[in-house]
Amino acid sequence: GAPSSLNPSRYVFTWHCHDGPGFSCPFLIDTTGVYFRRDGIAGNYLGGLSPPEEDEPDPGDLSVDPDYFQERLWPSLARRVPAFAAIRPGSSWAGYYDYNFFDRNPVLGPHPKLENLFLAAGFSGHGLQHAPAAGRAVAELLVKGQYESLELGRLGWKRLVEGEPLEEDGI
Repeated sequence: GAPSSLNPSRYVFTWHCHDGPGFSCPFLIDTTGVYFRRDGIAGNYLGGLSPPEEDEPDPGDLSVDPDYFQERLWPSLARRVPAFAAIRPGSSWAGYYDYNFFDRNPVLGPHPKLENLFLAAGFSGHGLQHAPAAGRAVAELLVKGQYESLELGRLGWKRLVEGEPLEEDGI
């Protein structure tokens, strides 16, 4: 689809599989981009697939394409987890996938012109995963004036000001 001022939308699906991966199964992202995780203790799962940019759904329409699960998601799920060969989709929803449009990476640290503004934003769907480290990093900047635990300078404003995106294919 054409670029839009709205963030892209994503479909998320749920399904049940009594014989699916157990509690030790991590959040899994397949090499095809299909992802899933367990959703509770009753054999329920949640997952989806981010489409290539040229196949982005219309961000103005948050209805779920009824064929998307069967045609795009399910074949990869069944190849990755044989027990998923017999699943059918349960509920589904569409929502916006929020991210930093410049390079799809977080912006972390002090603003280059506003001395009292520190930012930790643009984490997309990884916010909850990165929140402890981002919080610690910003706290170190505020208290110590520098990063100590992790060097996160490459996530700062400099790349935006200089127009040099941080290239990262694994997001």
